[in-house]
Amino acid sequence: MPKIYTETFDDGPGGWVADLCSPLPVWDGVAHCISPWSVDANHAPPGGGYLHLLMYLHTHARSWNPSSAEEHGHNRFVENGYSTDLTNAKLTVRLRGTMDLAGPLCNYHKHVPQPDLGGARLVLLAQARIEGPPKTTANFVLTGQPFEITSGWSEQTVHLVPDPDQWTCIGARHDLVDRYGYGDIAEVLSDVNVDIIFILYPLTIVPLGEVDDIHRQWAAKDYKVDMQHLPKGLVMFDTVQIEYPA
Repeated sequence: MPKIYTETFDDGPGGWVADLCSPLPVWDGVAHCISPWSVDANHAPPGGGYLHLLMYLHTHARSWNPSSAEEHGHNRFVENGYSTDLTNAKLTVRLRGTMDLAGPLCNYHKHVPQPDLGGARLVLLAQARIEGPPKTTANFVLTGQPFEITSGWSEQTVHLVPDPDQWTCIGARHDLVDRYGYGDIAEVLSDVNVDIIFILYPLTIVPLGEVDDIHRQWAAKDYKVDMQHLPKGLVMFDTVQIEYPA
């Protein structure tokens, strides 16, 4: 039988981190990802676009700081030596949530069965340092297999196949090309040595007021972003499981 990584959050976040390095709220064995989320502009055009990080897990010891275990819990993936070769692995989540552009943070919110997220979908992002050339951190989003945010608990599985048609490499904004870049999805999946992230992607960024160039400036830092165009709500994860191929 193949080795299976399973996180049930029964003993805390298990090394999973919320948003941009925030503690992940876990209640009754369920991880709660609650808006508002930060706008990640690291991959703004000419990169693949903007995103929200719901929660992420470092997959390699050099990316994980053991001293953060008190805040984020022990990273069972790293500490138990699970393989970073995720080629053809199956990733299964048990989740539920309520999301849309109006969102529960707004007055007179009414839940809609098919949430309007302005084009954003809940998807998996995998990041890996590759030797190249050039040496870079490549980041691929599994846009071909989005998760559905269901009002009731649902179990959903995505297959991490090295098929370029299933993945979108989102590269880097103009001033981060020395940090993030492009690569081969087969190489990335063979050693996902940075992290895996559940994200909402892509986001629609609308500035409040006039901005000369929204992509060269930093969204939500250099200028304010109109929040009504961003997804709002709650996504809960009961289980995250990775099943390696036999």
